[in-house]
Amino acid sequence: MGSSHAMAYATLDGFEICGIVSTGHSKVVLNEKLGGGYELFDDFATALRDTRPDAVCISTYPDTHEAFAVQALEQGCHVFVEKPVADTVAGAKRVIAAARKAGRQVVVGYILRHHPSWTRFVDIARELGTPLVMRMNLNQQSHGQMWNVHRNLMKSLSPIVDCGVHYIDVMCQMTRSRPVQVNAIGARLTEDIPAGNYNYGQLQIRFEDGSVGWYEAGWGPMMSETAFFVKDVIGPKGCVSIVAKNAGGGGKSDHVDSHTKTESLRVHRADLDADNQFVQADTWIDMQDEPDHQELCNREQRYFLQAIRENLDLTDHLEDALNSLQVAFACDESVRTGQPVRL
Repeated sequence: MGSSHAMAYATLDGFEICGIVSTGHSKVVLNEKLGGGYELFDDFATALRDTRPDAVCISTYPDTHEAFAVQALEQGCHVFVEKPVADTVAGAKRVIAAARKAGRQVVVGYILRHHPSWTRFVDIARELGTPLVMRMNLNQQSHGQMWNVHRNLMKSLSPIVDCGVHYIDVMCQMTRSRPVQVNAIGARLTEDIPAGNYNYGQLQIRFEDGSVGWYEAGWGPMMSETAFFVKDVIGPKGCVSIVAKNAGGGGKSDHVDSHTKTESLRVHRADLDADNQFVQADTWIDMQDEPDHQELCNREQRYFLQAIRENLDLTDHLEDALNSLQVAFACDESVRTGQPVRL
């Protein structure tokens, strides 16, 4: 994500990169990819002090999000931070409080909010009546470098927290209702992660309006690629499904572009005639012209620039980010205790 956001900053009008920070060699690789010439740093605090940036993009592991964001805000920077805002609910609240105190903008990387196909998916779901049944998953048969990334992520967060915040946010957009209870289960399928952590999880959410949601996420070389990409919403009036025949195919589960591709939406209407036959055939909405992953990152950064220049009110944006994180951590608590959690 950091590389893709940096590419956006390097190519979009309105941004100028003043420094690249990482603890390892990735900054050198990124600098070469961008054409070279950028100042490189091993330490975030040093980079802040020496470059005095107007804005900071935080695309690190989640356990550093809070500290880096607060540090940047206290220096007067605007912040773009990858989801989740922090690796604890209290930490997310501290970031939001620091943004208010500094009078600076914080945009959280909820990339699906900038995807035209996903916004269409949400809009159609809202036409299906209430309650809704929402079925979603994103299992990743990760190996090679992606398995290294996932193992590092699981030092601080489970898959249903790190990935789940996206889809919990989508469910909340679809229902516009308050989550009231969660149940979740998890399993540790590998010795390659710390004891007590789990690399497979499944959560269920019950909403105030009677809607229910299900989400499943698993990471690792043992994961199945059968039906790893399910995005399905059912209501009294019918259903809408993302049908990504190519991106949802075998060997694609740990490809980042597969995670945002929709390809097509299938819309089914439940209306019946006097003989209980469907009144209309299913409608297919072709999404072949949808943006790729880099263009989605470009759109996120255009929004970040707009938020700064126009001083957009991001209150709802941050409250939604906090809400989805609170629900995700409640699911994590349910996994660890074996009990439902009321919200």
